[in-house]
Amino acid sequence: MLEQPYEYTARELVEPDWRRLPGFAGVTQDEWRSAQWQRAHCVKNVRQLRGVYGDLLDESFYADVEADQAGRATMSLLLPPQMLNTMVPGAVPTTAAMLADPVRRYMLPVASDRLPGADGSHPYASRDSLHEHDMWAVEGLTHRYPTKVLAELLSTCPQYCGHCTRMDLVGNSTPAVAKLKFDLKPVDRQGAMLDYLRRTPGVRDVVVSGGDVANLPFRNLEAFVAGLLEIESVRDIRLASKALMGLPQHWLQDDVVAGMTRLAGTARERGVSLAVHTHVNAAQSVTPLVAEAAGALLAAGVRDVRNQGVLLAGVNATAGQLLDLCFGLLDGAGITPYYFYMCDMIPSAEHWRVSLAQAQTLQHDLMGYLPGFATPRIVCDVPFVGKRWVHQVAEYDQVRGISYWTKNYRTGIERADEAALDRRYTYYDPIHTLPAEGREWWAAQRIGASLSPVG
Repeated sequence: MLEQPYEYTARELVEPDWRRLPGFAGVTQDEWRSAQWQRAHCVKNVRQLRGVYGDLLDESFYADVEADQAGRATMSLLLPPQMLNTMVPGAVPTTAAMLADPVRRYMLPVASDRLPGADGSHPYASRDSLHEHDMWAVEGLTHRYPTKVLAELLSTCPQYCGHCTRMDLVGNSTPAVAKLKFDLKPVDRQGAMLDYLRRTPGVRDVVVSGGDVANLPFRNLEAFVAGLLEIESVRDIRLASKALMGLPQHWLQDDVVAGMTRLAGTARERGVSLAVHTHVNAAQSVTPLVAEAAGALLAAGVRDVRNQGVLLAGVNATAGQLLDLCFGLLDGAGITPYYFYMCDMIPSAEHWRVSLAQAQTLQHDLMGYLPGFATPRIVCDVPFVGKRWVHQVAEYDQVRGISYWTKNYRTGIERADEAALDRRYTYYDPIHTLPAEGREWWAAQRIGASLSPVG
């Protein structure tokens, strides 16, 4: 009998032994489970990284990290011990193993990862590639979809992903990117958001994000969510936190569990769906601590814990890698696979991005293995459009890597634009993935007049 293209095997989750890393060799179980200890021992620079790995890694690796931070990095370093421990999880790390590791590739970028010269960024890459700031109804509240808003409560996270789509606002400034700053005080910004939602009953769905809500003092998060629960028109609330994976210890703290239990109880009484969305990109990141934290949230009464990953070359861009991740989430941690986004067109991200054609193939190859409710949709977040399933493309020039998309609603900045629903919007494949003819066409565009969106 022939083997299936993918053979399912149930895998037991394992917490990697942090004591294999020199900097964590003496760390106790109680210390490791402490959110405060994890935050206090985050790696924020190459000196601290060297303190964790010591002589296990060549000096060339540290120099590679340093060169990236001094050059193209759009995000500063911030890595909790929990996150570092999932890199090369089953062995004592070597330089070669670290360079090849999928979690390292997106959480701890090195200069040699990136494509050289102009190839490192697409000509149409931009720091706010989804134009979320253009659609702020009030500071930090993006009203892009008719019935949904995104509330960015803060601009920090417990960990910084190299590919962050909000790299223009989130985190510390880097030599490549001077970050924007909120003008309003947090209490005033959150008050303005609640006021807007009270007078905008057409909004029923609020994603509470940032940054990462795990970096907000829980009393402040609880107060904001409680305010949402008092608005009759709000029926869905989703809390976004990669820290469920990167710092699960936060979500296991007694005060956080108690607070989530209170919020979930109120939501249930009001008939509101309260869910948590996390961001896991590699199967090895799903550990027993992650499963415990997800279980604590579900036991507290949230409706669901779902995963929104990002499709990244060298991390999860094969069907086997995606299916391993999805089954690890679903079977091991009770987390529902939900979306995989194509990596957004931000600067210096071309080495991570995949073509639309590859994304379509991956969606095809995922079908039939997972339960329908847990089969993730692979989506393209098209500028000025929003999420579109990768097979919803209206037209696709695979030679030049230009896809054309339509939409069925007006964003917050198009209320008076009669042509918005008839216009075609463009998205672009990474140029290095195109056939020779397409690469030559783009080279000619660069040499010629200044580029303007093709449509």
